[in-house]
Amino acid sequence: MSKAIRLAVSFCLVLISTSALAQSGVVDSTQNPNQLAVLHWYPANAATSFTAGKTPIAFAFDGASMWVVNFGDNTVSKLRANDGFVLGTFAVGTNPWAAAFDGANIWVTNLGAATVSKLRASDGTVLGTFPVTGTFPAGVAFDGANIWVANSHGNDVTKLRASDGALLGTFTVGGNPLGVAIDGTNVWVTNFTDNTVTKLSPSGSVLGTFAVGKGPQGVAFDGANIWVANMTDSTVTKLQASNGALLGTFAVGANPVGVAFDGANIWVTNTGANSVTKLSAADGSLLGTFSVGGQPRGVAFDGTKIWVANTDTNSASTL
Repeated sequence: MSKAIRLAVSFCLVLISTSALAQSGVVDSTQNPNQLAVLHWYPANAATSFTAGKTPIAFAFDGASMWVVNFGDNTVSKLRANDGFVLGTFAVGTNPWAAAFDGANIWVTNLGAATVSKLRASDGTVLGTFPVTGTFPAGVAFDGANIWVANSHGNDVTKLRASDGALLGTFTVGGNPLGVAIDGTNVWVTNFTDNTVTKLSPSGSVLGTFAVGKGPQGVAFDGANIWVANMTDSTVTKLQASNGALLGTFAVGANPVGVAFDGANIWVTNTGANSVTKLSAADGSLLGTFSVGGQPRGVAFDGTKIWVANTDTNSASTL
């Protein structure tokens, strides 16, 4: 066989192999394909750990850097997402709890100060500190124009204009609201003591209240559905975002609190098990359970990696 023919045959075999891989489901893999670029499909390269501040509890991703909320030392740390290098640590209010990115700035809820801090993402400069109308502000989310804050001891949410922090309204939800997520249009709030989630319109009117598991905390949107981590009964609930219909309840590890979507899967932090559970977003099937640091709470996706805040070990794990 001539060299030219051998090359042609080899090329055809490559094309056939590639086609076979696509047909076997690799294209539709439950792994996020971006992970391939950093070898995160290879188990031996799956986990890394970085030092964070005292009692890291939550994250916000700004497109290049991961911001870590350090509850125990009243700061946020900015870490370069590709290697975890600390780019800066910045003071915020007392007992910061959660953070959100508005496209240019980082917003941090200060649980112990009843305020929200606004920091410029490029350099960490504090642009303002704004009071909320409730007490113990916890979860926070950005809807494209406004910041929504769950006031955990006020049974309400505060709406602030992102451009200048102006108060736009306060809206009643359920008991002890903790988590907030935006579904592209509407606002979803977890009510810890009521075992429900409230769906609000952009104007703040209640569109529905839906039962979930016991002790709901974290909440995330997957593009079509709402996922809620139920701390007390160690499950996650999947609701259809359009109408709140229950689509499933799935067992995870002990005391789940944080939940994130990576484009294909749902990741849940299990504070009572020092682990993270990975579920298929399509059907809730269990895809894996991974050990991380002590009492993991916050979880976020940076486009290639899952970040986990380990509150007891002052570290951030990546998967």
